Amino acid sequence: MKTTIGQVHKFVGEQVTIGAWIANKRSSGKIAFLQLRDGSGFIQGVVVKAEVEEAIFETAKGLTQETSVYVTGTVQEDTRSSFGYELHVTNIEVIHASVDFPITPKEHGTEFLMDNRHLWLRSRRQHAVMKIRNEIIRATYEFFNENGFTKIDPPILTGSAPEGTTELFATKYFDEDAYLSQSGQLYMEAAAMALGKVFSFGPTFRAEKSKTRRHLIEFWMIEPEMAFVEFDENLEVQEQYVSHVVQSVLKNCTLELERLGRDTSKLEQIQAPFPRISYDDAITFLKEKGFDDIEWGDDFGAPHETAIAEAYDKPVFITHYPTGLKPFYMQPHPERDDVVLCADLIAPEGYGEIIGGSERIHDMELLEQRMKEHDLPHEAYKWYLELRQYGSVPHSGFGLGLERTVAWISGVEHVRESIPFPRLLNRLYP
Repeated sequence: MKTTIGQVHKFVGEQVTIGAWIANKRSSGKIAFLQLRDGSGFIQGVVVKAEVEEAIFETAKGLTQETSVYVTGTVQEDTRSSFGYELHVTNIEVIHASVDFPITPKEHGTEFLMDNRHLWLRSRRQHAVMKIRNEIIRATYEFFNENGFTKIDPPILTGSAPEGTTELFATKYFDEDAYLSQSGQLYMEAAAMALGKVFSFGPTFRAEKSKTRRHLIEFWMIEPEMAFVEFDENLEVQEQYVSHVVQSVLKNCTLELERLGRDTSKLEQIQAPFPRISYDDAITFLKEKGFDDIEWGDDFGAPHETAIAEAYDKPVFITHYPTGLKPFYMQPHPERDDVVLCADLIAPEGYGEIIGGSERIHDMELLEQRMKEHDLPHEAYKWYLELRQYGSVPHSGFGLGLERTVAWISGVEHVRESIPFPRLLNRLYP
């Protein structure tokens, strides 16, 4: 019976064959322990000299790291292993012998590992992070599908900047200027006017020259937009979504979280509702904490966000930022013209902002005014204005950065480990 490591629990006491790679190996004169991986998981293969042909034992002793093999053996329960099973090997067929695999069990520098990212992905740690990433994606589709959202794919090539910034990658689109998308939001607003509740999941690009552990040049965003949904309802959807994702990872990635040494007690507390603090109160809080350099109207940096997050056990919403700090499309506060109906969701443990969202302007005249204030070309945004011309309604949305969320939930320090092939300021390889 041919199977995978992830399915061996179905075949206890039976003989199976698994296609695998040798992650590691140790042997003595009478027994060899093979650490096998096949993508679905890791299992130990035990080869006892007295129980197999001499040639098979010699093959086992000679196996090198990352050699590919077909291994046949009997599945047995193993209470000493966190995985719970091991394979008592009866036969080994070498598919391809690996020689001088560059990433060994010893310590390697970050730059070396990044240069060999295509091979580093094979390690137990990176395997665990990618499995958690996959579970977050699965749980995302589950949440939005179960709550009546329709998946929509916005374009990656656009003719204008969704947030009116200059941090864009420009290219030629035949005889026109085009840009790699930094957000699908404006297109998702159009989709929400057609389908009510929509979400996108796709790559975005920011030409931001930042080297911090929180930044990538290319990253993935989940961007829901909802018609007839106002500010407070928007926050409720966000906290329900994040809670669902975290609890799904806790339920379905127990081994991976353990492999990463993640303190799951902190994740177990992530249940809606989440605390909220206004920008005004956040400024007061930061000054009381000794941040004398921060003034009303200043944006928050990583130290400020971390200080605020440390006051809570859950993600915290910072609400009602000054109008001047936020993009042109955000709805003003009904009682104040100096702040907008927006919120950033700050993850615990120093991982920073994972969601930015707001109620969107639905009044055409006000949106035109904001566009003039931001010096945005009317013709490029004509279609966006028309969303307010033909049956405009209050609507809201948000964007969650997948990689920061993966980093936070898995507990890795840098977002470069939370995406298969990171694009950083000085890295376009591999």
